[in-house]
Amino acid sequence: MIVGIPKESFPGERRVALAPAVIPSLLKVGFEVVVEAGAGAAAGYPDAEYAGKGGKILPQRVEVFQAADVVLQVLCYGSNDVTGKADLPLLRPGQVLIGFLRPLGSVETVQEIAATGVSSFSIELMPRTTRAQSMDALSSMATICGYKAVLLAADRLPRMFPMLTTAAGTITPAHVFIIGAGVVGLQAIATARRLGAIASAYDMRPAAKEQVQSLGGRFVELPVEAQDAQDARGYARAQDESFYRRQRELLGRVVAESDVVITAAVIPGKRAPLLITRDMVEKMAPGSVIVDVAAERGGNCELTQAGKVVVEHDVTIMGYINLASTVPYHASQMYSRNVASFLTHLTKDRKIVIDTSDEITRETLVTQGGKVVNTRVREFFGLDGKKA
Repeated sequence: MIVGIPKESFPGERRVALAPAVIPSLLKVGFEVVVEAGAGAAAGYPDAEYAGKGGKILPQRVEVFQAADVVLQVLCYGSNDVTGKADLPLLRPGQVLIGFLRPLGSVETVQEIAATGVSSFSIELMPRTTRAQSMDALSSMATICGYKAVLLAADRLPRMFPMLTTAAGTITPAHVFIIGAGVVGLQAIATARRLGAIASAYDMRPAAKEQVQSLGGRFVELPVEAQDAQDARGYARAQDESFYRRQRELLGRVVAESDVVITAAVIPGKRAPLLITRDMVEKMAPGSVIVDVAAERGGNCELTQAGKVVVEHDVTIMGYINLASTVPYHASQMYSRNVASFLTHLTKDRKIVIDTSDEITRETLVTQGGKVVNTRVREFFGLDGKKA
């Protein structure tokens, strides 16, 4: 069995699907590894390191796809809607594809992947269970996003984060407010605290309170209750507009008092909820910073522009996308450990075995045999009863 690592083609993507240090663990379970020349260069992993760990360097992308029984990518077609489609003709029936596919984004894209005949696995559908924890690449990347969001805010904010006693007197600490205490938000709290800021957070899921407080953050409680706040997988559920309207009214005061606001509220498969309006931005102090981690999903702030940094009402609003790629060395290291763990899970007697009685395999398998087979994806797009 040969594992192929093509170079990521999404513009500006610096990660690689497999770091050299992980190769020996795959060799032990019977895999060979082929790598497109230069695949890891942008992440800090030269070809020589891959060769030194037992990988084989191939000069052309097409050679990697032709040789590979299993293709590992970070952004597969689906997550890569810019250049990813060019890989479709390189895929073949029976091949295994593993990576971020964004399976709830576009039904046409999922069907195009299915039509190639590959057995594709979407890493973002990984169950959040103890058994699957070592394979949870989505959480790994979210951790990096939360960390980097705080650094970006600290760099742009015209004041320092920590309280300092200086010859010029005492400097008061910055106030950082995080909306959405998932993996991104929790790492943002931890990073802001390490930098010396006062961190507070809000999440509509009551269970998040204890997690926020365990990191030294203050949990902001609002007198508005969400209905079925989270699903069985631990993700927030979408609420009706009346809930979000009341939520915005109550959040306004906290936002106005904050030097930095980091928003990280997303609903899988849906547009990010609007949490910060133009009016709320107007009431923030000049020089304040908003980092909208949900920018790629439409943004939590009304004034966010995906992929851009804008200044409105003297407030800087950062709509960066793909933040994990800005820390490519460790992002690649973490991602490769997750996918290698998943690949090992699929391997029985030196062969890939797709056992759909296993929850991890069943929940992540999106396409097989030319069809969209994932129950959640089929239900989301209303494919039940159809051939696709």
